[in-house]
Amino acid sequence: MLSSENKLKRRALLRSALCLGVAGTLSACGFKLRGQVAYTFQSIAINGAEAPGVTEDLRKLLTRVTGLKVEEHPKDAQVTLDLKQMSDDKSVLSLTSGGRAREYVLTKVYAFRLYDKEGNDWMPPGEIDIQRTYSYDDTQRLAREIQEQNLILEMQQDAVQQILRRLQKALPPD
Repeated sequence: MLSSENKLKRRALLRSALCLGVAGTLSACGFKLRGQVAYTFQSIAINGAEAPGVTEDLRKLLTRVTGLKVEEHPKDAQVTLDLKQMSDDKSVLSLTSGGRAREYVLTKVYAFRLYDKEGNDWMPPGEIDIQRTYSYDDTQRLAREIQEQNLILEMQQDAVQQILRRLQKALPPD
């Protein structure tokens, strides 16, 4: 029989081996912490009256970036991000045998452009197209309306993340 001291040593050894195995597995699959976000510009202004939710989310996230200043007016910023919501659509994807809507598809398209005070583009103008589908049932109308609002919010957050990733790739014009 093992003494209690030997049991504790054995447990510690097993824990260490388990931690090493998990660390080895994570490093083998390419897992890496995101690290510090870096932008090639020091200040940015956001014009986005046509996409107020996305504009506010971008402004909040960019103010948290160390070394980056979010300006209110384009004349005070090194670069300006113009953001427009091009379309916001809801269409029927499929019908029941009775001719009622069974599934809907939500579509949001955002267009954006990043340029400096001289009007030079820091990256090609871009467009983000986001779609989500959901099933619909007349007997659960309130639940489906809540689901639709949650999907719209998720789509907005997805657009913000895509724009942030593209801004990280922006380079000053030659």
